[in-house]
Amino acid sequence: MVKMRLKRMGAKKMPYYRIVIADSRSPRDGKFIVQVGTYDPLKNPSAISFDVEVAKQWLENGAQPTDTVKKLLKIAGVTE
Repeated sequence: MVKMRLKRMGAKKMPYYRIVIADSRSPRDGKFIVQVGTYDPLKNPSAISFDVEVAKQWLENGAQPTDTVKKLLKIAGVTE
């Protein structure tokens, strides 16, 4: 199954995340298919950016977002 999930980047105690499309069997920071956005929780307010068209296309094709990514999609206005 293909999942839309977070890939952790950044230094120790300074995380930022890439929102990627990956096979559910691959590790969290491992191989992925395509990057569709970024999330920086340390900024105030948190910085969330998506390539909206690519994200919607993957969701239509059956990519399953994780719970956290589902919240971020709703905040960014990609889904309802």
